[in-house]
Amino acid sequence: MVNITFDSSEDIVYDINGTTGVYNLGDIAWTLASTALVWIMIPGVGFFYSGLLRRKNALSMIYLSMMTIAVVSFQWFFWGYSLAFSDGASHFIGDLRYFGLKGVLEQPSIGSSRVPALVFCVFQLMFAAITPMLAIGAVAERSRLGPLLVFVFVWSTLVYDPIACWTWNSNGWSARLGGLDFAGGTPVHISSGTAALAISLYLGRRRGYGTERLAYKPHNTTYVVIGTVFLWFGWFGFNGGSALSANLRATMACIVTNLAASVGGLTWMLWDWRLERKWSVVGFCSGAIAGLVAITPGSGFVGAPAAVLFGFMAGTVCNFATQLKFIFKYDDTLDIFASHAIGGVVGNVLTGLFAQASVAGADGVTVIPGGWLDHHWKQLGIQLADSVSGMSYSFVVTTIILWAMHYIPGLRLRCDEETEIIGVDDAEMGEFAYDYVGLDTEIPIRGEYNGTPTATGGSREPPHSQSLQESELEKVTPA
Repeated sequence: MVNITFDSSEDIVYDINGTTGVYNLGDIAWTLASTALVWIMIPGVGFFYSGLLRRKNALSMIYLSMMTIAVVSFQWFFWGYSLAFSDGASHFIGDLRYFGLKGVLEQPSIGSSRVPALVFCVFQLMFAAITPMLAIGAVAERSRLGPLLVFVFVWSTLVYDPIACWTWNSNGWSARLGGLDFAGGTPVHISSGTAALAISLYLGRRRGYGTERLAYKPHNTTYVVIGTVFLWFGWFGFNGGSALSANLRATMACIVTNLAASVGGLTWMLWDWRLERKWSVVGFCSGAIAGLVAITPGSGFVGAPAAVLFGFMAGTVCNFATQLKFIFKYDDTLDIFASHAIGGVVGNVLTGLFAQASVAGADGVTVIPGGWLDHHWKQLGIQLADSVSGMSYSFVVTTIILWAMHYIPGLRLRCDEETEIIGVDDAEMGEFAYDYVGLDTEIPIRGEYNGTPTATGGSREPPHSQSLQESELEKVTPA
């Protein structure tokens, strides 16, 4: 039985093995509310990614967001929480003390003595669930959906859990070294963004890469905006909730989160305006996400003036980083590496510069030496070490997972050419994001062109998505 009573303020008083303490009901309520806020971010990612793609692949991204929640929820119950946050963890990864959530109930959490482990567990589950969804956006338009169930489970176990352990578990090497990462610069954004790069390189380029066939605009800008709204809204729980308490530090985290997103959106939009003299809502949304990514590690450590610089630098650096895929010729469909990996590094570096002991101490508990602003010069080196370690580890292990699955029958991620032509929604799901799309069935036209077998789309997509221009279709000899 759980041995708890209530004090005069109706807060929970616990007595565990002779150790007594108090769980604040306000802190529990805020953490649980933040859990719900972060949950809504995951389908938000799905809508954001879906809107940026062609409509024949629109539903797959929304599906993947829900699938990721389900798979990681089981993985977290099975052993994910224990691997990341067990008390007996090594400097790198935890043990299986809490396998199957055994014993995870009323005892104080490893994150805060003011909330029980069960509350901390479900809150951290949301971070574990959104991270692989950010990464697998890299499979857009060219992956089989079934093997992704396995990939998400394995990736969460071998990549996310160790990085979360060394960053947030008090036994982790980065935490012991003094790394500052309030809400997931390395475990969430650097790990997922770098994994997206590994996935993009493994899957290869989409059909028609470098031609007008892929020079399409987002099929549903409204979805992009809706996804951004869900993400921005949920990020108050993502960053503010990471204080694990309803206090001044959580309030400051919410303020700097909103400010960095606003400045990041405006900055990216203005950089895009200089090119086409158009006020791009997609550009604004992209910049807002970049600002949110960058402020994540520093949100509980920096003040409002610094948040303006976080937003500006993220909107600038991430905007220009989207050109890396053209320089190095890899097909990162949704610019995940540029927005999340690069944005996470920007956030970690700026945290090392602008972290303040006074901001962190606003919760009345946390004591840190601060960053350069507090004349703690080595903090920048610690932040860089953490960033490089997270990026290197995620890229190498993700690549190993992908190629291991490549040689296991039935687990290869890359789809065939016909699936890519007619769309993942039709080929893999038999369902569509919009009813009217399903009314106009796309039947591949098979034949030969200059002796080469061909299969082209029908009328669902405009001509840029077809394998041959309309003028060339006359030359196709029916099979």
